[in-house]
Amino acid sequence: MTVIPMRQPRIKGEGTSYYHCLSRVVDRRFIFGEEEKEHFVALMRKLEAFHGMRVVTYCVMSNHFHLLIEEQDRETRPPLDRETILKRVGFLYSKDTIRDLREEFERAEATGSETWHQEILDRYEARVGDLSAFMKELKQRFSQWYNKREGRRGTLWEDRYKSLLVEGEAKALMTVAAYIDLNPIRAGLVDCVEDYRWCGYASAVAGNQWAREGLQRIWGQSPALAVTEAELDWESVGSQYRLWLYEEGVIKEQPSEENPKVRHGFTREQLEAERENEGRLPIQAVLRKRVRYFSDGAVLGSREFVDTVFTKQRKRLGIKRKIGAREMKDANWQGLHVMRNLQQDRIG
Repeated sequence: MTVIPMRQPRIKGEGTSYYHCLSRVVDRRFIFGEEEKEHFVALMRKLEAFHGMRVVTYCVMSNHFHLLIEEQDRETRPPLDRETILKRVGFLYSKDTIRDLREEFERAEATGSETWHQEILDRYEARVGDLSAFMKELKQRFSQWYNKREGRRGTLWEDRYKSLLVEGEAKALMTVAAYIDLNPIRAGLVDCVEDYRWCGYASAVAGNQWAREGLQRIWGQSPALAVTEAELDWESVGSQYRLWLYEEGVIKEQPSEENPKVRHGFTREQLEAERENEGRLPIQAVLRKRVRYFSDGAVLGSREFVDTVFTKQRKRLGIKRKIGAREMKDANWQGLHVMRNLQQDRIG
């Protein structure tokens, strides 16, 4: 007789908690191509906003995905109100749904029924801020989209998702985050983490604010790091995290024909080069990507060159500021400056 092992209850944290969640496609099928990965990440972001969760980092592979998620402390999380719900619903649902919900709130207010008003709030309160609800909806919604497109029926995922409770301190969070972001390196899919667009670090390098804020949570929520507000910007966090990725991703032996099962990773020489560069993205790596500075920076060159052009053109352009040159961010640009200070999506 086959004995089916009983499911172990999930270990839940207290207060603000962090979880590494993993789920695999049934039969380990390779269903995630580029379109599927793009849809999954977009859906993840919408649900993240709706549920009030925080994805610290993530990686979507060909037949499974990893998420490092922050779940807020329910005791300190402010209760939902009408405007917060309407805003969150807008991340996930259509304008018609938002309109209908707004009208329902207005009808409840018109009748003076506090009970009706509270029932609407409770309906959404039960869904948000909970890891299990977030993961269930993420997997279900992706399954519905995929099955409809492929004309298939049935489950898409192996059993329930796995979850690991992670201590909310620097070393534990950084180690798990690096493990997740290094998945495409270990699989030999890319040579540089920033080249795999469906992971948290690559998305952050590309300028995605959600991805950057996710990784910045490691520093902001870790008292042991004792960082200042200035050290929480992406310039600082991105450099520190990049060095950590290379340190965690170094391997002692490269794969070969004689030993092909050796995990892929970084060489000692690559690590030393990153240390010498202080964790800043090398310009050679950036030049393989779309760089908005090269199209939208207005003027590019040395500080002196940009300031000179700025001084001559300031009156014609109607610019009131006194200094023209702006430092280029997100990489080691070797002293280059631009005139226009770009705020988002600088590297794609």
